Amino acid sequence: MNEIKQPAVAGLFYPSDTDELKADVRRFLAEAKPGADRPPKALIAPHAGYIYSGPVAGSAYAGLQHSSSTISRVILLAPAHRLGFSGLARSSARQFRTPLGDIPVDREAIESISGLPQVQLLDAAFAEEHSIEVQLPFLQECLEQFTLVPLLVSDATPSQVEEVLELLWGGSETLIVISSDLSHYLDYESARRMDEEATRAIETLHPEALGNNSACGRIPIKGLLLVAKQYHLHAKTVDLRNSGDTAGPRDKVVGYGAYVFN
Repeated sequence: MNEIKQPAVAGLFYPSDTDELKADVRRFLAEAKPGADRPPKALIAPHAGYIYSGPVAGSAYAGLQHSSSTISRVILLAPAHRLGFSGLARSSARQFRTPLGDIPVDREAIESISGLPQVQLLDAAFAEEHSIEVQLPFLQECLEQFTLVPLLVSDATPSQVEEVLELLWGGSETLIVISSDLSHYLDYESARRMDEEATRAIETLHPEALGNNSACGRIPIKGLLLVAKQYHLHAKTVDLRNSGDTAGPRDKVVGYGAYVFN
């Protein structure tokens, strides 16, 4: 067992220098588009390099600054990019490290779902994965103290994700974060059309309307939408852009959306 999950993409996806990273995250939050007027129960945020998706992620997280002392646990589900496996993966680490410090893992919560057949211990899936890691500095900057339940999703069904979320849902102390980008490597206008379709599916809580190319995190998103229906939550889009809007050319872009659920 590795006691501490070391950062894999510090210096690549985001700055490895503590002061530079803190300044970047604070800038993204300060420049964020106006979001929800009350703390979200759940949110969806992108996970690319900060130069590309940082401004949109800032829009997703900006609303948390009003509930920094209320939220004490974050359930973070993200798609696995480096390793394929069945179901969802949990980590044996007791802390996740970023240049801003260490985040304790909620081992009790992890154990509460470890008996589910779709959840397996698989540290190898976390070793080089970025989709969880890039969310952490935003959480560290927005929240005072919190524990983390990091889960990677691979070959799973939305209902399997839904079951996990139901067990971990909690109350106002628990925030659900889904890490996902939207369309990948389309031309600018095609990406905008596809991302608008995905956005409609998210806003109307229709997981069946999300196609295989709608989002890399479509399975955890679909699981969240299923639970959101049960709890009568409302989804709001607070930002929708792509890499052609933030940084980079417009011939092959990646879509990014920021959504909050109340």
